Order: sequence, then structure tokens, then C-alpha cells
Amino acid sequence: MADCELVIFDCDGTLMDSEVIAAEVETDMLREYGATLTTQEFIERFAGTSSFHVKAVMEEELGRHFPDDHKTKVDQAMLERLWREVKAVDGAHGVLDAFDQPRCVCSNAAMEKLKVELSRAELWDRFRPYVFSAKDLDGVEQKPAPDLFLYAAKEFGVQPQACLVVEDSVPGVQGAVAAGMRVVGFTGASHTYPGHADALTDAGAETVIRKLSDLPAFIAIMGAWDGLG
Repeated sequence: MADCELVIFDCDGTLMDSEVIAAEVETDMLREYGATLTTQEFIERFAGTSSFHVKAVMEEELGRHFPDDHKTKVDQAMLERLWREVKAVDGAHGVLDAFDQPRCVCSNAAMEKLKVELSRAELWDRFRPYVFSAKDLDGVEQKPAPDLFLYAAKEFGVQPQACLVVEDSVPGVQGAVAAGMRVVGFTGASHTYPGHADALTDAGAETVIRKLSDLPAFIAIMGAWDGLG
């Protein structure tokens, strides 16, 4: 079991309590086209995926194409809501003070959105320049592909097995596992749902935590059981 040399955080739903806001924006827009998804249904189906994926799935289900400006409207409404309302997950600042390993953010979200969120919570300067967006990196596929996680490991010059990923979504966990990294699932944001922890475990998370303050203890033991992992 390798020592932990890099801690990789997802952003939405892990550092930032933003998934409910995102789901509300998306479902409001989808109602214009006849969709009847509730916010909770949207979260359970689409948390951790991209707006492009949502659009493709819902167009197929509803049997219609959305207007060309749909994605632009969603993005703008999202940024406005996030800037007004989004908050960091409880304990986000404290957990960063509690361990010494390098850290970064790996997200499917666009860099503009990440900067708005993390800046509002005064977390941007605690990570930059190590905030990585799959949408803004050429040749990097979004989660659940492992590309983004492997990109981060390469940037820091560490092996995948020495990385620990903190993720709240099934696609994120799947991507980290595919990258050969260890994963802690997180269910402490307001969008968590019945079965959330089981879904993360089934996707490959080694353990699931509800408080970010529990993370340093797991980091501390990563290298303690050499030969047992």
C-alpha cells in the first residue's frame, strides 16, 4: 500500500455544496421542454455527469432537439446562481489545514465555473494553479474516463497508486479506480440521497465518509498496511 503523495479533490459536491443548485437550474430549464424530473431525481441520475450528457439523454427521452442556445442559457443561469448562493462544504478549509500532502482539484466542470465557485468560498487560492478541468484540457476525456486523474498525477510527478481521490459521484469514483488510484467516497453535501454511500462503494470507493474532517485519518494510514492492500 503506497504512501499518499497527492490528494485529489472533486469540486462539485465534494469541496463545494453546489449539486442541488445545479440540479435546480437544470430541471427548471428542462421543464420548458416537457420534462418532469424533480431535483432529487435529477441528482440521482446525473450528479457527476456533464450538461452535454444531460442534454443528450433528455433529448432522446423527450424525442426532441433542444434550442441551439440551451447550453448557453444553462451555463449563464448556473454561474449567476452559484455566485449568489454557493457555499463550501462544511469542513473544506479545515481539512486542507490538516494534512501536508500536495493537493489539487480535478473536475469535469469548465474552468470558468470552477473559478466562480472556489473564489466565492475563498478556496481558489488554496489550490491554484492546480485546478484541472477536463473541459479545458485538450485530449483529456471527462470522468468516468481516467484521463483527468492521470493528467494530475503526471503534473505532480507521482505514480497513480500514490494518489488518493475524494469523490462524491459514481462517474468520479469509476474514473479514479480506472486510473489505478485509491478512492474515498464522500456523502456529506446536501445532495446526498438514500443509497448514495452504497453506490460509491459499489463503484470502487474503499471507504465512504460524511465529514471531510475524517479524511486526514485515512491519509495517515495509507502507508501503514504495506502488503495488505
